[in-house]
Amino acid sequence: MTSNKQQVSVLFMLFSILFCVCLITANVLETKQIALGPISITGGLLVFPVSYIINDCVCEVWGYRKARLLIWLGFAMNFLFVMFGALADAVPGAPYWHNDAGFHAVFGLAPRIAAASFLAFLVGSFINAYVMSRMKISSGGKNFSLRAVLSTVFGEAADSVIFFPLALGGVVPTSELPWLIGSQILLKTVYEIIVLPITIKIVNKTKRYEGTDVYDNGVDYNVLKILNL
Repeated sequence: MTSNKQQVSVLFMLFSILFCVCLITANVLETKQIALGPISITGGLLVFPVSYIINDCVCEVWGYRKARLLIWLGFAMNFLFVMFGALADAVPGAPYWHNDAGFHAVFGLAPRIAAASFLAFLVGSFINAYVMSRMKISSGGKNFSLRAVLSTVFGEAADSVIFFPLALGGVVPTSELPWLIGSQILLKTVYEIIVLPITIKIVNKTKRYEGTDVYDNGVDYNVLKILNL
């Protein structure tokens, strides 16, 4: 019996939906500033690392090809959300509606910040998936915890190094950028470590349910081959 490689499972579809929801939710929550003692973060930090955890799960269970599809799907849905939000923000409100400022604060994402966010997401997510994939091959599928943490470090590092200079360069003092970058990488990595026991359980149960554990031997890592499943 032959299987159709172009098909995806229901469970993969559910992971994809959750992935897209997390990305869009992170965009909305980014508008709130939160103070954790001396550290200032945005509300998006509460949910954005979940996307990296899902990325790890998908790459571990279904391989890089499915992770590539997931990343581009998340990018497309996030792009649509931002574009429709910008369109609604640009349309004049009704005379009796007096919440323009609040609506603009949530949906009026500056083009510079939007472009920086999209680029950082793509680069960081693909680096995360690549590191997971290569380390799984080299370790023979062992040391998932180490692979999950290191892939997050590399992915989040790339994400932060791209986003903050592009989005905030010239807005915040240059001397503050390394602190912002470093704190984001640290906090998101700690987040990954804290929820790692849950991630491991999800990965193991998903492997058993799907009956698959993909190794990316000979895979083409070209990020543009989206339909090569």
